[in-house]
Amino acid sequence: MSRFIQLHSLISYPPSNLNRDDLGRPKTAMMGGVERLRVSSQSLKRAWRTSELFERQLSSRVGESQGHLGTRTKQLGVEVYEKLKAAGFADKLAGDSANEIAKVYGALKKDKPYEIEQLVHISAEEKASLDALVAKLITEKRAPEKEELTPLLHKQQAADIAMFGRMLASKTEHNVEAAVQVAHALGIHATAMEDDYFTAVDDLNKQDPGAAHIGESAFAAAVFYQYICIDRELLLKNLLGDEALLKRAIPALVEAALTVGPSGKQNSYGSVGYAHYALAERGDRQPRGLSLAFLAPVTGSNYATAGIEALTSVRDNMDKVYGDCADSRNEFNVLTGEGSLQALLAFVAE
Repeated sequence: MSRFIQLHSLISYPPSNLNRDDLGRPKTAMMGGVERLRVSSQSLKRAWRTSELFERQLSSRVGESQGHLGTRTKQLGVEVYEKLKAAGFADKLAGDSANEIAKVYGALKKDKPYEIEQLVHISAEEKASLDALVAKLITEKRAPEKEELTPLLHKQQAADIAMFGRMLASKTEHNVEAAVQVAHALGIHATAMEDDYFTAVDDLNKQDPGAAHIGESAFAAAVFYQYICIDRELLLKNLLGDEALLKRAIPALVEAALTVGPSGKQNSYGSVGYAHYALAERGDRQPRGLSLAFLAPVTGSNYATAGIEALTSVRDNMDKVYGDCADSRNEFNVLTGEGSLQALLAFVAE
């Protein structure tokens, strides 16, 4: 069984602002001497793991007590406090109990009671353990005991934690090394950033024909190259050896990567899209991305076709120079109607 699964894809987005910087403009990066549109790996991973597709594929099924998706939050202590208060606990007892429980997951914020400083990613199993403890405290009308706190973090099978990892500064034994590497999606050609000047009209103001609101919104369009590498062995280890869950998780991730994008400014731009080209590779050799294909920005008027030609050319030339960089491959091309998503998903699940 091949250790690594690599996914290379090209996806076109019309004018959009999928992933904003600190000024509210689309994120960019310099490459090959020109500015490119960029979508961060963090933005991509959040879009995938919170998608309906992920939920559908990895939620509970018959015979399973919990789903296989985690929750990423700072609010665990706040939630505990609110439950205890609602159950009639005195404010001090509820607050002290919430703080003791929240400290299990990380240091607390000094200016916000019961809130954890950094986001913590917990599994459905770990959330169930927390809920069970809170229910017990409510029934027995007491604070948690020290020996009840340690088991709140434990071995679990959250697919998103297994894929993307987690870091707990104060509980390093519960850290999880990410089994999936996600590159920033990068435009394959030079980017022309533009500003949309827009106005809004007051429907009830019939006297003044002028605008009731004026604003500007930056946008750009691009064909993106997107790269993912899955360490199948590490992912299986993170899933505690559950082969059946592994065969659900990998296709779910691949399908999400090909059909789900960030939701930034979607209501304003409707910039949704599916990958028009995808290449999946399996093998045991050291993985390599194919961004070299776009070091020189694609030019001309047909970025979609030119991008496929550049990508497959570099792939083939790498095979000639280094020997076969993959043991097997599967691809589809929307522009020519060759291949299919279902065949590619079956390939990555093998």
